[in-house]
Amino acid sequence: MKIVILDRATLGFDIDVDIFKTLGEVTSYDVTFQNQTKNRVKDADIVITNKVVISKEIMDASNLKLICISATGTNNVDLEYAKEKNIEVKNVAGYSSSSVVQLSFAMIFHFVQKLNYYKNYVDEGKWQKSAIFTHIDKPFYELDKKRVGIIGLGDIGLNLAKKAAAFDCDVVYYSTSGKNNNSDYKRVELDELLQTSDIVSIHCPLNENTQNLLNFENMNKMKDGSILLNLGRGGIINEEDLAKVIDLKEIYCGIDVVSKEPIEESNPLLKVKNKDRLVLTPHVGWASIEARKRLIHMVANNIKEFISK
Repeated sequence: MKIVILDRATLGFDIDVDIFKTLGEVTSYDVTFQNQTKNRVKDADIVITNKVVISKEIMDASNLKLICISATGTNNVDLEYAKEKNIEVKNVAGYSSSSVVQLSFAMIFHFVQKLNYYKNYVDEGKWQKSAIFTHIDKPFYELDKKRVGIIGLGDIGLNLAKKAAAFDCDVVYYSTSGKNNNSDYKRVELDELLQTSDIVSIHCPLNENTQNLLNFENMNKMKDGSILLNLGRGGIINEEDLAKVIDLKEIYCGIDVVSKEPIEESNPLLKVKNKDRLVLTPHVGWASIEARKRLIHMVANNIKEFISK
């Protein structure tokens, strides 16, 4: 089997991918641009792609038998046409739940504990000049009894819910599909979740039901001082509206995903005036060392299962 890895760099060079060499003849490219894809996959039996698009045109110009997506999302592959062509498509799921939730809490603690402010206070030499032993001019609070509203109670959302409950938080959720009924947590409608939660965390897929789910009107109703996190998909929050809300009222936002990645210089979130209210990270929630090792193992298993048929 000829195996082609199209975007090796997205997996991180600290992670060993030699396992694929035990499964076939491997050709690896760090980055593949759109105009390079056709030539690179034309002789491949199996292609591994994270974000490189495999379209109808690419499939027609190849002899592909298996497309392995090294991610959970499948929107970079024309699934219907792959089925028509009898090309199997396999993704991976559940590998990054702990990693995403860990970044969620890192963002929560960043805003709750005001560590940046207090670190800077000491680094700038102000503590040694103080007349008293402490300095508490930037109020912070405890998570106990705070309401955490989770949008999308799938594997990641449920992981967050369990860990928030361990901090004695009141957890509620909104089901974007309308089909999730988890008896362990209270299900509420979106407006109630946004208006009553101290922390709102998004962990749902991007689809026709969730595109621009959060907009100026409903975000503007969030509590002053509340925290909004998006570690789901860019596009679930209208970014232009979010930039306006951040500068109009006191809400704090941790954003790991945007509608176009890498982020464009024209993205309104880069122009927010109240930068202390916004933490932007470059889509790293999924990418702990452990999560990426699990991902490679799962992709390899997908290939092994295909070969063994």
